[in-house]
Amino acid sequence: MDKVSVTVSVYFEEPFWVGVVERVTEEGLTACKVTFGAEPRSYEVYAFFLENYYRLRFSPAVEVAVRKTHVNPKRMQRKVHEQMEDKGPGTRSQQALKLQHEQMKTERKVLTKEQKEADKLRKFELKQQKKKEKHRGR
Repeated sequence: MDKVSVTVSVYFEEPFWVGVVERVTEEGLTACKVTFGAEPRSYEVYAFFLENYYRLRFSPAVEVAVRKTHVNPKRMQRKVHEQMEDKGPGTRSQQALKLQHEQMKTERKVLTKEQKEADKLRKFELKQQKKKEKHRGR
């Protein structure tokens, strides 16, 4: 069975609360950014991800080195406290989110271009039809 590690970081990014979901699999690290309105409680975040995890759009995978070591419980507790004090996402997840942003940007450009072309063609057809209606007697 594949091992998957999921980490959720919630922080305040002016003017909203933002959650960054980092998922580490065999392919690498993928990330997803979720915007909350007001400050979410921990149970609200948990309920949100239980309901919407499979609808999230994760970024393409970024290579990451995964170490398998046993961590002392006290050290783990210290790391948790450090992460609680940490502001914002890590650099790997930022890279993954940037990659996803660029991908969405190119998709949006393609869609907008297609819509403009279709609109231009529709206007041209409409113009041609009006021209024919004016000269219906000939």
